[in-house]
Amino acid sequence: MLEEVERWLATRSWSVTDRPLHRVMAAKRSSGQTVSVVLPALNEEETVGDIVAIIRHDLMQQVPLVDEIVVVDSGSTDRTAAVAAAAGARVVHRDAILPRIPAVPGKGEVLWRSLLVTSGDIVCFVDADLREFSSDFVTGIVGPLLTDPGVDLVKAMYDRPLGGAAGQGGRVTELMARPLLNMHWPQLAGFVQPLGGEYAARRSLLEQLPFPVGYGVELGMLVDALHLVGLDALAQVDVGVRKHRHQDGQALGRMSAAIYRTAQLRLARGHLIRPSLTQFERGEDGFEPRTYSVDTEERPPMVEITEYAERKVA
Repeated sequence: MLEEVERWLATRSWSVTDRPLHRVMAAKRSSGQTVSVVLPALNEEETVGDIVAIIRHDLMQQVPLVDEIVVVDSGSTDRTAAVAAAAGARVVHRDAILPRIPAVPGKGEVLWRSLLVTSGDIVCFVDADLREFSSDFVTGIVGPLLTDPGVDLVKAMYDRPLGGAAGQGGRVTELMARPLLNMHWPQLAGFVQPLGGEYAARRSLLEQLPFPVGYGVELGMLVDALHLVGLDALAQVDVGVRKHRHQDGQALGRMSAAIYRTAQLRLARGHLIRPSLTQFERGEDGFEPRTYSVDTEERPPMVEITEYAERKVA
């Protein structure tokens, strides 16, 4: 491991207990910064309500750490929107945000558009499929941004159990993302959960970043943030254990392809020869190919969007 990364691990990797809530709240009051929490959601009616309710109770009613909770629904066919609204979130449909640019499927698309419907100086992203959720996920990653002006982006780190096995989750991280980062961006090798969906950043950074529209958004954001603000402006906080719904192997394959594509563009900024992935499923006549397109689109930095610039002026 690079000496720079060893030093970073000693100075930019913390535990949620390192910043008690009273200290975080004091920093928020003195700085006057506001905090938005965004949950990207697609068919998460079983979990989204509990997450919203816990954040509202712990971090809006008990203490005023969070200023707004926004659930961006990307086309749910279940009761996700209704459940989230009943729990106290403001629910916005993806397609209602920036309608002049047709929306495409993908998590990164939702995160990018969320910048237009939130106002916080700090934006905290939380996946909507978490189970046994704790508000420590929010306080842990928001805390360093409020207490340390030199930090611009904070990722959560945690154990990810798979079934009954501890530490076996995060398969795409271990098989795809971690090797890519270690080989091509070794400065980022210290991130425990580089693909984790729980992270917070200053709006001033997020609005300057391009957003891969799909699963490559987390890797792309880390790499681009490294180049834009440097390693010392990035940090991670241990928030314990993350439990969520796991995807099957083929879905993980599609995720891996999107992440590889994101890395490839950042390595060469060249054109992909074949942005697609073929997988196999057993059918009546044996194994049958299924070909899926790999996300090949990115959204530009939000500061380049006219509507966003006009909102900031207003």
